[in-house]
Amino acid sequence: MNRPAFVFYASIIMIHLSVQSASTPEAMPASHNTFTQACLEAASGPIPSPDIRNSHHDFSGASWSGNQICRPCHVPHNAITTVPNSPLWSHQLSTASYTVYSSSTLDAQVNQPLGTTKLCLSCHDGTVAIENHAGQTNGTRYTTWGKVGTDLRDDHPISFVYNTALATSDGELYDPSTRSSGLGGTIEDDLLDNGRVECSTCHDPHISRNTQGCSGCHNAHGGFGMTGRTLSLRVDNAGSALCLTCHKK
Repeated sequence: MNRPAFVFYASIIMIHLSVQSASTPEAMPASHNTFTQACLEAASGPIPSPDIRNSHHDFSGASWSGNQICRPCHVPHNAITTVPNSPLWSHQLSTASYTVYSSSTLDAQVNQPLGTTKLCLSCHDGTVAIENHAGQTNGTRYTTWGKVGTDLRDDHPISFVYNTALATSDGELYDPSTRSSGLGGTIEDDLLDNGRVECSTCHDPHISRNTQGCSGCHNAHGGFGMTGRTLSLRVDNAGSALCLTCHKK
């Protein structure tokens, strides 16, 4: 199993805890915090600080979440299975059709969203209410900041195979089978989802990290600005480190 999927799946261990907070994430029992972190570190190495608690994906303070951290996205039983290998998914999926990125200089074949990208877009395309999880379908709250919509032409391309052949034909991409990811392995090992670039290549919803780098000038998501927001980046982008992991510049 590749590391992005492993990191994604590791988060569902927290569901077992059925964490219940009085009003804020800090109310979790210390033993739960310790156990959760130990499980995540066993699966993926030490997790960045802060973790999902107090991040923009922490909805434990909302009544519709049952005051739980994991429940808006994950469920231990009766999970949605229409996305292969999805991590016990709870949130209602979008049925939208997307206009994907295209360019005359792009060598990759971009597909309709696949894998973890479909999971992310279940909130971030703005067509499904964020509280539509665990069978609920009548929510009224929708993503505002962070909404990419269904027109993905102004976003970094996703759901395309990134391999040695693409790197060779493109000429400005590193070979993912040999290039270090900055996370201990190669791009192929750590950042790709079944050999594809997906949302989880750059982002991990369970962390908060905000170092701009290239995004000070370039916007990977043209529909909204990044300044001052937590980006949940897999790799710290100081000095454009995340962008330069794959791109030769």
